[in-house]
Amino acid sequence: MDFKAFLLEYMPNGSLEQLLHSDDYFLNMIQRLDIMHQLWNISIMSHGYATVVVHRDLKPSNVLLDERLVGHVSDFGLTKLLGEGESIAHTNTLATMGYIAPEYGSVGLVSRRCDVYSYGIMLMETFTRKKPYDEMFQENLSMRS
Repeated sequence: MDFKAFLLEYMPNGSLEQLLHSDDYFLNMIQRLDIMHQLWNISIMSHGYATVVVHRDLKPSNVLLDERLVGHVSDFGLTKLLGEGESIAHTNTLATMGYIAPEYGSVGLVSRRCDVYSYGIMLMETFTRKKPYDEMFQENLSMRS
């Protein structure tokens, strides 16, 4: 039997979303930069493996923080594993609006680029403390265009 599982330790600082939008706790710019840099290195730049892992639902609520504020990606329920030599797949399952890449939301094409797009939206939210559907991002400043 072929079985794959992700195991995570307990994350006492909750999610990135909780800390970004908390009135009781404030992440300074250096902490935010460190967290996003860690996530880039861990989840986006994990090249060189035979199986490509596309998370498909990267967002601040799916980033959990340990006692040292090291970010850990969680919630692999929508993850797509692409086989060796496979770079794109098709799916009908959608992720969270505001964070999904246009090609994924419109025609269901899934690739590593979907996670890069979601990371970019998450990066914007991390530094503006505004969600992608905030009124700040309407019309010409839309994060959905």
